Amino acid sequence: MQKRVKGAMEMSFGMIFSIILIIFFLSFAFFGIRTFLGVQDTAKTAKFLNDLQSDVEQVWKSSQASQEKEYFLPVKKSQVCFADFSVSKRGGKAQIYDELKRAYYGDENLVFYPVVFGESESAEIRYLNLDRITENENPFCIENMDGKIKLRLTKDLGDALVTIARAG
Repeated sequence: MQKRVKGAMEMSFGMIFSIILIIFFLSFAFFGIRTFLGVQDTAKTAKFLNDLQSDVEQVWKSSQASQEKEYFLPVKKSQVCFADFSVSKRGGKAQIYDELKRAYYGDENLVFYPVVFGESESAEIRYLNLDRITENENPFCIENMDGKIKLRLTKDLGDALVTIARAG
């Protein structure tokens, strides 16, 4: 008589169900973490825009000012570009002008590069002297160095609007 060994390769229903549940919980956890990190990037971007607008308004309200500011942005936004879409492209970043223009809906003067649709890709910053900012470069882009953007906000006597330049 030949004996068959049972159970060596067979798994019970409970074991299979447990493995399925573990896979489900791990995938849900990874999804939750990725979503949370996306919310964090959105919050950083919103804080950057709010802080920049607040600082521009502060300089705009003064008669004369020059401030160097450092802001934080998600690393995946490699550049912050100020662009005047009512005039032609010029300068060193002219090759990305057309891509930035896809994020223009009528009033925006700040665009994040690379443009990622579905995220905050552009905004309007009020009280900026866009003619002077984009005088030599249109778009005028500032590199995101390890999540930090450094700007110089200036307003001279007699100026009505604020000018932005690269800091340092």
